[in-house]
Amino acid sequence: MHNAGMNHDLSSEPADPAAAPYARLTPECVLDALDGVLMPAGRRTDGRLLALNSYENRVYQVGVEDGPPVVAKFYRPERWSDEAILEEHAFVAELAAREIPAVPALELEGRTLNTFDGYRFAVFERRGGRAPDLDRSDTLEWLGRFIGRIHAVGATQPYLARPALDIRTFGYEPRDFLLEHGFVPADVRTAWQAAVTLALQGVEDAFARAGDVRSLRLHGDCHPSNVLWTDAGPHFVDFDDSRMGPAIQDLWLLLPGERAAASRALTDLLAGYEDFCEFEPRELHLVEALRTLRLIHYSAWLARRWHDPAFPAAFPWFNTQRYWEDRILELREQIGAMQEGPLWPV
Repeated sequence: MHNAGMNHDLSSEPADPAAAPYARLTPECVLDALDGVLMPAGRRTDGRLLALNSYENRVYQVGVEDGPPVVAKFYRPERWSDEAILEEHAFVAELAAREIPAVPALELEGRTLNTFDGYRFAVFERRGGRAPDLDRSDTLEWLGRFIGRIHAVGATQPYLARPALDIRTFGYEPRDFLLEHGFVPADVRTAWQAAVTLALQGVEDAFARAGDVRSLRLHGDCHPSNVLWTDAGPHFVDFDDSRMGPAIQDLWLLLPGERAAASRALTDLLAGYEDFCEFEPRELHLVEALRTLRLIHYSAWLARRWHDPAFPAAFPWFNTQRYWEDRILELREQIGAMQEGPLWPV
């Protein structure tokens, strides 16, 4: 069982190469876990089980007798403390209580975080939807309004157990992990280290230009796959990466890559966002800096999970010579993008 006294993200620590964290999470285990929390409420699973797309955790759609299916998320062992998971649950429940379309964990037997056979899991209503059409101005403005409402709530109090998205946790720690654990091949190590050093200096400079920006509770990973669209509008799912950080983090992931198109999309997002939450324009200095940090963090995330058998199967291109050569080019492009200056709305 997880040590509830740990309040930090263990994804920054070396993983046991021999570990297979989900080896015991068989279909029978999943169904037994769900029956254990559903049966006291007079419900039970019907044996249908569909694995959903998730690598960090294990997520399943589970059929329920005489009712709609539910979604069960089994948390990666030792990634978050119990307190950090419960903080996320409380934040999403607060959003839902204010009629912001987020999907909270269900309270079963008086709790949202459950345990079974050493695994921690939560159960959610199943919500369907399609990807949002980000080419439409009205869609972007609608998304901006809800993100503004999320941030208005997120700014009311800080997370205490969850870490912040900052240069240390998304830049220096991932860089050090990759170098210390030998993931960067020797013949490109010098070039990659030089590129990442210059990139991180660019990030430092961008944060210095932005100044003392406000940090608040975020969705944290608000890319289009975590926004499901229906005729009634959007709803936001998967707050697993929710952290403290600058507001622009939840906006830039919805922008297209081309600079002029991104500027127009940002204008639409902010038109809705500022109906509910003030946006500090200085944060626009951080768009390319945050993109750079995400790229560095992503390489280290793959490295830290390489002991999980699902990762080599799903990401066979990781840690090849070509992979690191492409990352060097990517970092050099980001150095140029950060030097080009901030993205401004049109």
